[in-house]
Amino acid sequence: MTWIDYAIFGVYMAGVLGMGIYHYLRNKDRDDYFVAGRQMGAGHIGLSVVATDVGGGFSIGLGGLGYAMGLAGSWLLFTGLVGAWMAAVLVIPRVKALDDRVGLLSYPDVLRHRFGENVALVAALVSGLGYLGFTAGQVLAGAKLASATIFTEPALGLDPLQLSLLMIAVVTIAYTVLGGLKAVIYTDTVQWVVLLVGLIAVALPVVLWGNLGGIPELRRVLPETHFSLTNIAPVQLVNWAITIIPIWFIGMTLYQRIFACRDTRTARRAWYMAGLLEWPIMAFMGVFLGMCSRAIFPDVEPEMGLPMLVSQALPVGVAGLLSAAYFSAIMSTADSCLMASSGNLVGDVLQRRIGRHWSDRRALRISQLMTLIVGTLALLLAARFTKVLDIILLTYSFMVAGLLAPTVGALFWRRTSSLGAGTAIVVGGALTLTLQAGLWSLPARLASMGLDPVAYGLAASSVVMVAVSLARPDASPRFLEDD
Repeated sequence: MTWIDYAIFGVYMAGVLGMGIYHYLRNKDRDDYFVAGRQMGAGHIGLSVVATDVGGGFSIGLGGLGYAMGLAGSWLLFTGLVGAWMAAVLVIPRVKALDDRVGLLSYPDVLRHRFGENVALVAALVSGLGYLGFTAGQVLAGAKLASATIFTEPALGLDPLQLSLLMIAVVTIAYTVLGGLKAVIYTDTVQWVVLLVGLIAVALPVVLWGNLGGIPELRRVLPETHFSLTNIAPVQLVNWAITIIPIWFIGMTLYQRIFACRDTRTARRAWYMAGLLEWPIMAFMGVFLGMCSRAIFPDVEPEMGLPMLVSQALPVGVAGLLSAAYFSAIMSTADSCLMASSGNLVGDVLQRRIGRHWSDRRALRISQLMTLIVGTLALLLAARFTKVLDIILLTYSFMVAGLLAPTVGALFWRRTSSLGAGTAIVVGGALTLTLQAGLWSLPARLASMGLDPVAYGLAASSVVMVAVSLARPDASPRFLEDD
């Protein structure tokens, strides 16, 4: 990259920080900070949803999948389309109707309305810790990109990856702490327009025809299996589906955007738009660029192929713009995850326990402080991982295994009890973490199936919820339809 690229990158980052400062001066209360005043339109929300779900972590991860397995890696984001459209049909009408009646701020608020404070507290802790891990995955994605494009030399006693981790965390934390969800949504819109236009109109043609000489040359260099959509084991598709589709039912970042929409129709339109942007548009773009990176850089770690493509294969000016766009995609997910984690920990834990009499201004400042703390912890966690997709899918598994069954119960099964929901959260999350950490091994027959630990966590959580709910029903059950 040249000084022109660095200048473009610097101006872009300054603009992102400026958006945070602008909304810092305009935010008045927690509604502004956590749900953007509840008056957002479908266009902004749709772009923000896909930016949050895909983001830089999946963008870099998709490039790695394209590098390693080719077009079949696009099935990862097909699960995003399925999840988004299922949520638009099944979740949004019920949740938004409740929000219109009582004014919700978080995902645990839905469980609180149905099951009470104790279940909501456990869900908030699981969600808050899960999004802490997800933020770490985005920070690591940004660091991988930065270490290949911007901070390529050691400095301040840190190697390029360590320095990059620090820089991406500082910028992301700064504008998120300042601006809240409004800053996040508006920057998401700009970031994803720039990213999509840059990838489709500039990066793809330059790399494919300028560097490689067209598709025939790409086919000559890469294995034939890279051009097949069936180059994937069925169990891998199942694992992606059971890990990713449920996040659309339990994701705090997604609930915040439902609450930020002006009405149900707006929210559903936004979710349909997000699904199409995920698959086929972003899915095939990400894996195809990963395939191109393998053709040009055949001997690098798969998730480093795309960053190297951006830094070394693009012309002056384009590299800086695309680097900034990819950084923006990374930050668009990291900022949302920071908001989700701090929202859980402040609104659903601290304020419910010790801050019932906080003024709006004090609650806003404490929310900003917690966002700073969560961001710092995410930076420390990111330093302990090497692969972006590993930490993202690990985090998804932990949240999904514990929270999906109680959420489905709250929305669709009137006999779900508070004790059943709370027990399901603990059993599902704990079993999945135990299996993932290797503290307990499955019987050989089950292990040979190759299913992700989340499958067993989900099964255990569902069975426990049904059994306990039938054995210990609530004396006075409360439903989402109740005010």
